[in-house]
Amino acid sequence: MKKTHVTVVLPAYNEAAAIGSLLDRLVVTLEDEDIQYDVIVVDDGSTDHTAEVVTARANSQVEIVRHEVNRGLGEAIRTGLLRAVERASERGVIVTMDADSTHVPGLIVRMIRVLSEGFDVVIASRFVPGARVVGVPLVRRLLSRGASALFRLRFPITGVRDYTSGYRAYQAGVLVEAFAECGPSLIRASGFSSMVELLLRLRGRGLLMTEVPILLRYDQKGGFSKMRVGQNVRDLLRMLIRPPR
Repeated sequence: MKKTHVTVVLPAYNEAAAIGSLLDRLVVTLEDEDIQYDVIVVDDGSTDHTAEVVTARANSQVEIVRHEVNRGLGEAIRTGLLRAVERASERGVIVTMDADSTHVPGLIVRMIRVLSEGFDVVIASRFVPGARVVGVPLVRRLLSRGASALFRLRFPITGVRDYTSGYRAYQAGVLVEAFAECGPSLIRASGFSSMVELLLRLRGRGLLMTEVPILLRYDQKGGFSKMRVGQNVRDLLRMLIRPPR
């Protein structure tokens, strides 16, 4: 594989139980594949030992950015991506993934390979052949599937079925250009709906998007779920009615 520089953004809130082992596996995966990398962990006001766990592993390639108080996933993603576009070359790759060990780091290698074939955005999807979902509660599965089905009907994107997945790889230039045009308002939502919002804002840019099957290991999740289901449903419904512009 041609050498690629990857910047991985990890939004984290009270992930002390999982983020240490995730960082260790992530670094091993990228170094074994001879991939140049940076990791940006955004500690979103954690009240546990997340910051200490990450700081113990911080070096020139692993950085921690801290929010003094919890602002929500959307603001953590925005902070991380803004930092990533500052550091990444336009020919690099920016990856977002969850910090709770449910996303398998090895999939990054496949996502990079697909980007190298000419795609602009690659989504790790639960809704394509070969995907495996282990241990996800039924309510969460129904919410994800229902939301993605509604957004596919309302705002179809060729090659995309999973609108809510947070495990994605972007050609860095895509996000550099989007932030240059929109500024921080590229992501306004504060919660989990921010991932849908970002996708919809990229939708009209003539980008080539595709998906690869995910192995989602919810059974390895560290700690409890941070999603407020009711609030997330309300946010997604509002976005269906009034899409981001």
